[in-house]
Amino acid sequence: MHFAVNGIGAPVKFLVTAGQEADVRHAAALIEGQPAEVVIADKGYDSAKLVAQIEAQGAEACIPRLSNRTEPREYDRVLYKERNQAERFVNRVKHYRRVATRYEKTARNFLAVIYVAAIMVLLQ
Repeated sequence: MHFAVNGIGAPVKFLVTAGQEADVRHAAALIEGQPAEVVIADKGYDSAKLVAQIEAQGAEACIPRLSNRTEPREYDRVLYKERNQAERFVNRVKHYRRVATRYEKTARNFLAVIYVAAIMVLLQ
């Protein structure tokens, strides 16, 4: 499950993919068409192509660099701590058993369960 959240921690987009796929492969689809001043992501999303796309959309990339990168790139460490809001949201969504255990056999149904769980979390 990949997701994008807005500045207050509310989800704006979800994508369901195979668990063994790399996070960065789906990042472009997540941020495409989403207005943002800053895109905050973890090290799994560190790629020159993604950072270029973020900057082309007029946003700042707040992504720590992978340890094996040769060219350094600075990021705002204080702003990066805001990523915690998204992580807490995902944790609350995973408290719903059907999301945590992935009972659904099809991606369509699993995505529907994620939407329902997200709505329930936001209504609390």
